[in-house]
Amino acid sequence: MLLTLKQASEWASEYANKNVTPSNISYLIQYARIKCVVNNGVKLIPKESLIAYYAAHQKRRETRWKEQLGSDLNWHLSFEEVKEAETTKHVHRLHPYKGKFIPQLVEYFLDDHTDDFKRDTYFEPNDIVLDPFCGSGTTLVQANELGMHAIGIDISAFNALIGNAKVAGYNLGELYAESWKITTALRNFVSRSNILTFDSKLAERLAAFNAAHFSVAFKQRVKTGEIDQKNYGNEKDAAFLKTYRQLVAEYQIDLRMSADSGSFMRHWYLPCIRAEINFVHSMIRQVADEATQRALMLILSRTIRSCRATTHADLGTLKEPITTTYYCRKHGKICKPLFSILGWWERYSEDSVQRWDAFRQIKTDTFQHCLTGDSRTIDIFKAVRQANPRLAERAEKQRIKGIFSSPPYVGLINYHDQHAYAYDLFGFNRRDESEIGPLFKGKGKEARASYIRGVSEVLKNCKRFLAKNCDVFLVANDQFDIYPTIAERAGMQIVDQHKRPVLNRTEKNRGSAYSETIFHLKAQNH
Repeated sequence: MLLTLKQASEWASEYANKNVTPSNISYLIQYARIKCVVNNGVKLIPKESLIAYYAAHQKRRETRWKEQLGSDLNWHLSFEEVKEAETTKHVHRLHPYKGKFIPQLVEYFLDDHTDDFKRDTYFEPNDIVLDPFCGSGTTLVQANELGMHAIGIDISAFNALIGNAKVAGYNLGELYAESWKITTALRNFVSRSNILTFDSKLAERLAAFNAAHFSVAFKQRVKTGEIDQKNYGNEKDAAFLKTYRQLVAEYQIDLRMSADSGSFMRHWYLPCIRAEINFVHSMIRQVADEATQRALMLILSRTIRSCRATTHADLGTLKEPITTTYYCRKHGKICKPLFSILGWWERYSEDSVQRWDAFRQIKTDTFQHCLTGDSRTIDIFKAVRQANPRLAERAEKQRIKGIFSSPPYVGLINYHDQHAYAYDLFGFNRRDESEIGPLFKGKGKEARASYIRGVSEVLKNCKRFLAKNCDVFLVANDQFDIYPTIAERAGMQIVDQHKRPVLNRTEKNRGSAYSETIFHLKAQNH
């Protein structure tokens, strides 16, 4: 039986118990996950191909993961049924951030529902929640949705900017007007060069080349092993380079990059891209309203992250600057570097305003703020007093009800480096050496000891500001079994733990079985 794209999406939606769009089906066809035949220009999908694909991704995955990770894996906390549009709803996708948890996980432990796994409620409206490893501010946002106050702390000045920008209030009319003003000026700035003409001509030549050499049939032959993808891709990459170099020479495109990795902007951005970034940044600095200016800075940061001179596959973990066309293993065709930020700036400006507007419609009249500081030593009430005296007064009276946070993992991410472009452009002070468990310190015995000391010091410091009988929830992949030691050193005990599968990872090994544990701690003699 053959199904149209629409019929296939309807069947898959019912079978998988989630919304599957025709675009989702087209994606599966494009990457040879399901079969497709073309009849008079219409794509038709064999129903048996759909059944085979979705059957392999339903209960079989749960069984396979439990075999690898243990039968104590709580699949209820996988949130498998939640669509991506919900895990990235409103301001949660304002800016990329490695290692953040999905909002549904925070909401599950903060809200007032109970179920077979969560037998008690721990927080109520108007309580104050603390996140001492605030990251991109997910806990702040979800606390607001639930009518709770929240205080975040982060050693990274840029992380604090992201979190605070998400929950801030804006004059969206003014923000839209300022972003449009910058867009118009950027268009005029770009039009004075030959970049857009060159880019359009290059895209045209690439489209024709890719259509000839990287069809759906090619992807299917790669999947069946008839074609060695790496060798074939390198061969076609070399064949197109001649055309690319001719266009670069014809339009006199400057590809010179700095070999000095000490300057992130000069090392990872083409000269034409840097010129546009500096132009937009100079306009943002002229905006009078501080809140609007911070919002525009976040939009620019999101834009320039997407415009680094690297391959699509290496955008999350940079390897080396790319200044030529290349075979892209992610898209299965020849791709090109970016030569202008205009398209991304336009897209992200519109998207960001829409996301802030969507959040504005559900925001509660509560206060959330991320403090820039070291959670091991910061005087929380004193710092909050400077940000919001009314919340400080409330906090000192009723105390902080509890913690929901995800400490950094040992030797996994350098949190300053992941946003190095923003530190370079905006001039934020870096405090790399104060990070707990950064990648550059590794995962060895000394690094683990330092990590235990750091996280336990954070908890001990935070205890001074917590209410009696408080609840502390820490999300971690404890591969070294160090959280029992952390709890003991912090004067706390682990009263419960929930191991959940992490299904939607952003790194290259996202297909592998992976879990994290939510540790529920209680303070002893507090």
